[in-house]
Amino acid sequence: MKKVLLLLTVLCGLSIGAFAQSSTEGGKWNIGLDAGLPLGSLGDLYSSSIGASVKYEHPIGTSTFLTGSAGYQRFFIKGDVKDALKALGIDKSGVGIIPVKAGLKHYFNDGFFAEAQAGAAFSTESGGSTSFVYAPGIGYTFKGGFEAGVRYEGFSEDGSNSGMAALRVGFRF
Repeated sequence: MKKVLLLLTVLCGLSIGAFAQSSTEGGKWNIGLDAGLPLGSLGDLYSSSIGASVKYEHPIGTSTFLTGSAGYQRFFIKGDVKDALKALGIDKSGVGIIPVKAGLKHYFNDGFFAEAQAGAAFSTESGGSTSFVYAPGIGYTFKGGFEAGVRYEGFSEDGSNSGMAALRVGFRF
């Protein structure tokens, strides 16, 4: 499964490179901070998440962009779960993932946008796994490049699904 997801991620990256060479307009970079509230089964174990990401947006139409992003997200283990782990001799405050996604972003009038991305989330933990990640969202880009958006980020692995509601604030340049 990891090899398939990695192959899909690489193919998406190569697609972005192909579009970059065929367009006469330049793309936009976007860096930002992400905060999340785990939901469902993910919310049973983790209280919150925080991270950072970088995104490249390449124009493929007047208001439509092909996107590629990567980042780091840290999920903080809930206090009662942390206490149970300590009782087992495991001292851990959280877990990390590296989400790598590709997708489409479409701007409507006045800076509003909708975006959908999909890719892989790689665990940074020893013995960790890789899951499929998808993230539909909406947001607004202000004049000057400041951007704010909300999304649902879902994770799917071996038939189980979980997710989080996330807020991203960034700067587009």
